[in-house]
Amino acid sequence: MALRVSNDEYTSRPWRIHELTPDFRLEDVWEPPSVMGPGDFPRLVDLVTSYDPAHSGSFVVRNLFAARWRLGGLLGLDRPATGVGSRVPSLRDRLPAELRAAPAPAFDALPFTSLYLLDDEFAAEVANQTMHGVLHLGRVPDQPGRDRVQMAVLVKPNGLLGEAYMAAIRPFRYLLVYPPLLRELAALWRARAMAAGRRSSS
Repeated sequence: MALRVSNDEYTSRPWRIHELTPDFRLEDVWEPPSVMGPGDFPRLVDLVTSYDPAHSGSFVVRNLFAARWRLGGLLGLDRPATGVGSRVPSLRDRLPAELRAAPAPAFDALPFTSLYLLDDEFAAEVANQTMHGVLHLGRVPDQPGRDRVQMAVLVKPNGLLGEAYMAAIRPFRYLLVYPPLLRELAALWRARAMAAGRRSSS
């Protein structure tokens, strides 16, 4: 079961993203129901960046994302002029040299642009007419040889429209989107780990 994480628990960790987003609001933090071994974090990031909600096994996730894309098209929320590099400058402009040189894997389907990937952190950004947002993944030690991951969403709403939009979708995100989405990602992660184990033992 995906768990909400307190904002204080997240902000107390020395993530590099904190120095890049002082003007962003921490919207929420979640912990998927899965654990990782040493060296697994880049593979988890690969799973997230390759995820396509249009092919989700969850009927709710598939249809909520489809409804959001249709609504965005009708209202012009996702026009190129509203995105990163147009309505808002990219957070890459804030990156120090060592983060700017870090790898930035591309997303296959979701409209995010990666910012950086480190041994224990991954960050990506997205913008539209309603907000400028950041998806952040952080690797957290759990027990010897095992780690957990925390997923945080940080936002900078675009005026009253953005504030109203974020308030309107908050119940849907908390109840209908994040729990099944994170359960599915955890199941996909376990399936990949089992497949990798079978390959290594063959």
